[in-house]
Parts: sequence; C-alpha cells; structure tokens
Amino acid sequence: MKILLIEDDERVARLIILELKRAGWTVQWHTTGREGLSDAIGQSYAVVVLDLTLPDLDGLTVCQSLRQVSSVPILMLTARDTVGDRVRGLDVGADDYLTKPFATVELLARIRALTRRQPSLTMPQDVLQVGPLELSVSRHQVAVNQIPIELTRREFDLLHYLMRNPDITLTRDMILDQVWGWGYVGASNIVDVYVGYLRQKLEAVGCPQVIATVRGVGYAMRLDTKET
Repeated sequence: MKILLIEDDERVARLIILELKRAGWTVQWHTTGREGLSDAIGQSYAVVVLDLTLPDLDGLTVCQSLRQVSSVPILMLTARDTVGDRVRGLDVGADDYLTKPFATVELLARIRALTRRQPSLTMPQDVLQVGPLELSVSRHQVAVNQIPIELTRREFDLLHYLMRNPDITLTRDMILDQVWGWGYVGASNIVDVYVGYLRQKLEAVGCPQVIATVRGVGYAMRLDTKET
C-alpha cells in the first residue's frame, strides 16, 4: 500500500520515508501543499501524512480541500502543541494528529491504526438525505420530495456541511471555518443570516423543520426539530 507524505522539511521527510519503507510501505513525497493536494486527489493512497506548515498552501487548507473530495485517512504533523491547533486540525477533517518531535514507532502505530478504519472508503457519499430533503454533491442539486430548490453556492455548501454531520451540534466558528474558510473576516452573524435563507427556501417547498438552533452554540441538522 502507498503513503502520501506532504512535508517541506527534508530532514524530517527523509527520516519518515526511511522508516515507512522499512515497514514495507511505498511512499510518495511532496514538499508543497499544491503538489501534494493535486496528487492526493488524482491517486489512491492508504494514508496521507500532512505537515501543518507548508511553503504555499498550509496544511489546514490542504486538509480541508482534500476532505471535500476524498475520505482518505489524514494524519497531520505539526510543531504546534496547543489544544486550539489540534482542534482546528481535526475540525477541518484530519483523522489524527501527531506533534513534532515524535517517535517513529508512534508514527507507524498511528498509520497502522488509520489503515484499519474503513479502508474501502475513498470517496464521500454523493447523495445525502434527511427526511424528504435530498442533496446530490456531484450534480450540485437539492430537492424536497423531488421538487428542486435553487440555492446559491454558499447556501449549498452550508447545507452540505450540515447534512454531512446529522445530529451533531456545529458551532458558528466550525461552520465559518468549513463553509467560509479560514480567511473570512466579515460579520460573525453571517452564519445566522444564511441559515435563515436556507430555512425560508426549504419551508417554501414544504420541507419540515430540519435545521435546529442550539441556543448559544450553533446549529444541527435534525428531522422535525425544535429549538433547544
């Protein structure tokens, strides 16, 4: 099986490659986020080992972009060891997190653990459904009881994120990071505004209430919900 390593530190990368090859893995190495992301999308890998700090696209951006099109396990490497850094990495789609410096035996153990997690899944589910509400990722279409709904790109991305995480309370910060991206610097109430847009369009075609407000926290995708 093949491992994709995206790491710009040559010394660290060569050590990882040496240990992975000794363990019987085939390794493809890239030093930039753009090259690594392109390769990860175009090829099939058992695990992606991704450094957080890269010279072009940072690891969070690479992880977030890759997670939109693939469910390949991602192990993120970083010298940052704060809880906030770990949470951000996991929130954008990383499956595991390893802080530098690390023992190579731990790296290998974490990779083995990731390969045991649903190895047959390489692409996310294309059609998501909550009650009569259906969303097709590949066709970029949304319908309620087969009645199509016209959504803007941002509305579609917001609905997609909610439907990918049913019955999970998503904070406003999580939604901003996933839907608007890390560079967004606008008004913080933009999430509430767009949830309102979605609710209006869904209710207009008879969709039951599916987006619940969790007061003081954020929103959750549920069927026949009440605000909590």
